[in-house]
Amino acid sequence: MASLPRKRNVSGKDQRTILHKPPKMADIAKAVGVSPMTVSRAFRRDASVGEATRRKILQIAEEMGYVFDSTASNLRSQRTGFVAITIPSLNNSNFADTVRGLNEVLQAAGLQVLLGYTNYDVDEEERLIEQLLRRRPEAIVVTGGHHTDRARRLLKSAGIPVVETWDIPKSPVGYTVGFSNADAMCRMVDHLRSAGAQRLAFIGGDDKGDTRGADRRRGFVAAAERLRLEYQLISLGSPPISMREGAQAIVEVLDARQPVDAVVCVSDLAAFGALTECQRRGVSVPDDVMIAGFGAYDIAEVALPGLTTMDAHSMTIGSRTGELLVALLRGGTDGAAAKKVSHIEPTLRISGSTVSR
Repeated sequence: MASLPRKRNVSGKDQRTILHKPPKMADIAKAVGVSPMTVSRAFRRDASVGEATRRKILQIAEEMGYVFDSTASNLRSQRTGFVAITIPSLNNSNFADTVRGLNEVLQAAGLQVLLGYTNYDVDEEERLIEQLLRRRPEAIVVTGGHHTDRARRLLKSAGIPVVETWDIPKSPVGYTVGFSNADAMCRMVDHLRSAGAQRLAFIGGDDKGDTRGADRRRGFVAAAERLRLEYQLISLGSPPISMREGAQAIVEVLDARQPVDAVVCVSDLAAFGALTECQRRGVSVPDDVMIAGFGAYDIAEVALPGLTTMDAHSMTIGSRTGELLVALLRGGTDGAAAKKVSHIEPTLRISGSTVSR
């Protein structure tokens, strides 16, 4: 009986010889009938490559299973192709909208976003800024205008465009796209006074974390004192302030000896919690107490009654920042003429929680 052929064990050099070699840029160029440089430019969305040629190159690359090596291209061009951004919260829809607006503009320009999460901690922001700058971003966007001294030094010496958002700092590091949280809260207090409020309360977090929240409290106090209104401040500790904490805080307000006419919350989430607790206790809003929030979250619109809130136009902040960065990175007259401060005017949205229908 003839013996069966032995099964060959493929390993080492023999194994390597049966692996398929990945297609190269030169292979794409040969198939399309263009130079490798044209292929490279097509992947980088260079305007010198016509749209029809670019589509053909991408089609052939897809058929061959080619993956563009952006790392090698970036090393040659000294460009990384991404913009870094730090935000204080991942589950806050306002900051999510800002990132979305930024990303849509940058993506259309061939740039990507690299995200860092600070959790309302300026020390963590400083660490993230250092880590992000080590990756050599094209530009960096930070939330707010309050930073540690070292973080400011890092940003100032970065040699790239720096944009501070959601604030109008007194001493900007570079460019600014935002608004004054204090001024916006002053407008809210003016509205409540015009609606008949004489005694107010403010519900928010501490000063150390949410500096934008601290600015809103500062604006609340300034407006209340200007209008000679009685007021109280309720601090709920570290931000972000949740619906649950808003509900807990309104209990303190309602159980106080001196009742208030209106409550202003640092965010719509806290305001919704306060509104729900009032309903649970049979307290009429706005007849017994008016409640206002900040941020124009979806929850403000669907609440019953609807929450009066301040719309900061968070997505516009992101898209305006993206447009600014594209202009700066492209250089030329657009970059040179870019405004140092781009002011986004918040909109006061009055609803049933402060005005009887």
